[in-house]
Amino acid sequence: MPDLTQPTEAKSTTRRVPISVVIITLNAGAVLADCLASVAWAAEILVVDSGSTDNTVALAEAAGARVLQQIWLGFGPQKQWGVEQARYDWVFCLDSDERVTPALAASIATWLTQPFDPEKTLARCARRNRFLGRYLRHGEGYPDWNTRLFHRAYGYWTDLPVHEHVRSRQPVSCLATLEGDLLHHSQENLPDYLRKQERYTQLQAMLMYAKMRDLPLVKRLWRLGVTVLKVLLAGPVRFLRFYIFRLGLLDGWPGFLHIAIGSWFTAVKYAKLLRLLKRAS
Repeated sequence: MPDLTQPTEAKSTTRRVPISVVIITLNAGAVLADCLASVAWAAEILVVDSGSTDNTVALAEAAGARVLQQIWLGFGPQKQWGVEQARYDWVFCLDSDERVTPALAASIATWLTQPFDPEKTLARCARRNRFLGRYLRHGEGYPDWNTRLFHRAYGYWTDLPVHEHVRSRQPVSCLATLEGDLLHHSQENLPDYLRKQERYTQLQAMLMYAKMRDLPLVKRLWRLGVTVLKVLLAGPVRFLRFYIFRLGLLDGWPGFLHIAIGSWFTAVKYAKLLRLLKRAS
């Protein structure tokens, strides 16, 4: 892989600005080494650890990363805390089980040579999810668009405890798309994956309920009726969307199971919300 920290001769008149790669970790020793190696070109690698008891910290320090400890704040707040500690304003955020492909690294390097434009300060990339030992190519597994490169004066992580994402502080005229893939190399087995989805749906239901509980009674009753419909329809609609229309069926058994589980837990999420709304009504 070329040294992406140095401009090529063809770009010798262009100065590439430095970038910080921010990674959050907790007992990530099984996956972190490959993640760190994929971003060795960055001016800074900042690892925000939340109390690992394995070799996570040792691996990060051996790779030259700067390691900071922070008690777990939730996914969005934890990532935003890391962004605020970074040495450079341009940041690229990673999870420990993700890898930057050479094509994506080259696209990031090219992006950082461009003249600064305050209306183009966020860029997304296509994440390719690995499920049951196979990288998915269709359905909801790919392209799973994620905004990960941004200037921290213009972008920030939401404070959601789950399904966090990057938002712009101002209207964005053009959300840039980077070339190359971000590989999501999850090591989870099926029982672990199901347990994670169960936790996520509980968090999502509680978040939705928090937004509804202070509404007037009429609006709460209306939302209750809508939620009943979503319990019945959201799962099947999701399955049709990703399995048929986005060709998830071409990913074989892993693709079917990935979409079926996602569709089931979509219905579960609304069922949990319905239970909370009925208790409050």
